[in-house]
Amino acid sequence: MDMLIDSDVLIWVARGNPSAISRLQTVANWHISAVSYMELAQGCRDKAELKAMQKAFSFEAGDVLAITQPISDLACTLVEKYALSHSVHLADALIAATAMINAMPLLTGNGKRFSSIKGLKIEVFKPVALL
Repeated sequence: MDMLIDSDVLIWVARGNPSAISRLQTVANWHISAVSYMELAQGCRDKAELKAMQKAFSFEAGDVLAITQPISDLACTLVEKYALSHSVHLADALIAATAMINAMPLLTGNGKRFSSIKGLKIEVFKPVALL
């Protein structure tokens, strides 16, 4: 099954969290939104980390899903519908729209941000804390 992975889950993976690594290994085909890719790139501490992240993901391989016109249109609708009532912001709307347009569930560590969006299938990931 295809699944869209939110950046917070990938951060747990990068930190070596066993439950995050294990969960990701059970997903046959996982992808990230271009928005999540940009969030991860912004979080890199130096050029070496950025290079490693670029190597890990590829636009050509379909790992990173581009923001298309249908995604943009749906994200605008989601912001109009949920920004005032549920504080759904630009990045969250684009990630949710990417999942919805591509008919994929979203694996996220922050279900609260996405739970109000009707039609979005989410799986909330709760990492097991490292001791």
